Amino acid sequence: MLTFRKIELSDKEWIQECLRKSDFKGCEYSFGNNYIWRNVYQLEICNVDGFYCVRSGKGEKKMYSFPAGSGDLKGTLELLMSDAKETGREFFLRGITENQISVLDELFPGRFQYELIRDDSDYIYTVEKLSTLSGKKLHGKRNHIARFKDNPNWIYESISHENMEDCKDMNRRWCEQYSCKDNPGLKEEICAVKNALNNFKELGFVGGLIRRDGEVIAYTIGEPLSSDTFVVHIEKAFHEIQGAYPMINQQFVLHECQNYKYVNREEDTGDEGLRKAKMSYYPDILLDKYIASYKG
Repeated sequence: MLTFRKIELSDKEWIQECLRKSDFKGCEYSFGNNYIWRNVYQLEICNVDGFYCVRSGKGEKKMYSFPAGSGDLKGTLELLMSDAKETGREFFLRGITENQISVLDELFPGRFQYELIRDDSDYIYTVEKLSTLSGKKLHGKRNHIARFKDNPNWIYESISHENMEDCKDMNRRWCEQYSCKDNPGLKEEICAVKNALNNFKELGFVGGLIRRDGEVIAYTIGEPLSSDTFVVHIEKAFHEIQGAYPMINQQFVLHECQNYKYVNREEDTGDEGLRKAKMSYYPDILLDKYIASYKG
């Protein structure tokens, strides 16, 4: 029987090596994402013959992620199937992309069925698009940024030890203003955000913030995801400040993401407002994900 356990900061090196070998574009294939959400999604990990394997899920229903790494993939998947059987559960793989469907169908012909989970689709954009916001479709974004710049007393800063407390203070004010504790989704997000801010350096995160009139009004945090993609985990701004969100989005990409081709801005989790906001940037890739269930 496999031994799954909670992910720790000390796991970062071997996990990132496995992730580098697979070079997946899905947002869940980043150490930082897994670590900061570990408590919310009851995430457990296991090194299975050189593959990074994740088991997660609330309550009795557990799902596995497609293994990341190199070696005997079929053997590793069979060990995961055995683990599910030994714990009395059906075997599910979550976050499966179309490329991974092809691999599963080759290894296990006719043994899996797939269900598209639209809420889990990742929004991926070119760095060039988010930097320039060129074209008629993004005219509105440029207008919002122009209105933000009507007040010239703003500045962008990379997040560091020197300004971390200011960033945390802005996050506290944001949560108070939008009643995080009264919203189940935001309440769970508080946990992940605190993990990210408190372990920023150890996780190797990259962040940026914007001050206006000396006060932090927006920030973003992310990390390298694959050889050509950067992933944004967290983005906060005050809604009532016109242009604050498009401004931090653009400025962060301009200052921190120029060595990458793509930016993955993660999924919308079924939130209609978030979906509308992410679609308004016209993703270059909508990375669809499926749940694969084993038919036996």
